[in-house]
Amino acid sequence: GFKEAGHAQALDLFYHDAVLRGFVPDAVSYCVRMDAYCKKGRFLDALQLLDEMRKRENCKPTLQVFTTLIYGAGIVRDAARARLLFDEMEQCGVTPDRGAHNALMGAYVRARDLQSGMALMSEMEQKGFGLDDVTYNTMLCGFQRAGDLEGIWKIYSKMIGSGFMPRTRTTMLLMKVFCENGRPDLGLELWDYLIGKGCVPHRHALDVLVTGLCCRDVVGEAYRCFRELVEMGMAPTERAFRVLEGFLKKKREFGKIDEIRQMMKATQLEEHQAEEEAA
Repeated sequence: GFKEAGHAQALDLFYHDAVLRGFVPDAVSYCVRMDAYCKKGRFLDALQLLDEMRKRENCKPTLQVFTTLIYGAGIVRDAARARLLFDEMEQCGVTPDRGAHNALMGAYVRARDLQSGMALMSEMEQKGFGLDDVTYNTMLCGFQRAGDLEGIWKIYSKMIGSGFMPRTRTTMLLMKVFCENGRPDLGLELWDYLIGKGCVPHRHALDVLVTGLCCRDVVGEAYRCFRELVEMGMAPTERAFRVLEGFLKKKREFGKIDEIRQMMKATQLEEHQAEEEAA
């Protein structure tokens, strides 16, 4: 409870009081304290706990302990120390899992060492670890902060090529990058990929895509995506509707305007009925 609330000092007082009462700390209790320190940026304090653990009998550092410390090293942007902890883990006979690799990757990205992050991604694949949304999102965020669009295209291509299904946060990141950099065609490609996989994209992804496509005068495709979301049972936002309606008016597509108005009325009615049933 103290850890989740961010009260590291209160956690320390509680812990030391428990020890005085006979509590014997184990790897789990050490890890809880380490995590609290790391989240407060007190990485050196967390490392001292690792030294304390080593001096105790039957209290060897676990995978969770090492992963927590690697994450903590990342918070203070000490990628070199994160790598040392990662290597030490293997030397201690603890096999790093995907989470440990992702923690190290996060440390590289925070330190803006994207080359090492990419190398680690290749290392994960060689070891047979499937890349997950944390892996992809971490590297994409790194390239986005660096303004490296080529790096983003590379990660995106790898993700799509492997058939991976991104979570909403990763989909939104990609959609914004594509549309804000004049490549709504790639946003449309991502949309079609998700639809083809049977995934219902988040309606805010439609906001971004509709705006991007309409600004590039690809209004017909924006209309198609709007209709597809409705057909999959999702209600588009008022923003997406207004943007699309405005561009359809410019093209004098009055039939399609009537259609999207009817779609919005139908989805709003369904939402209202669902709310009444839930009440």
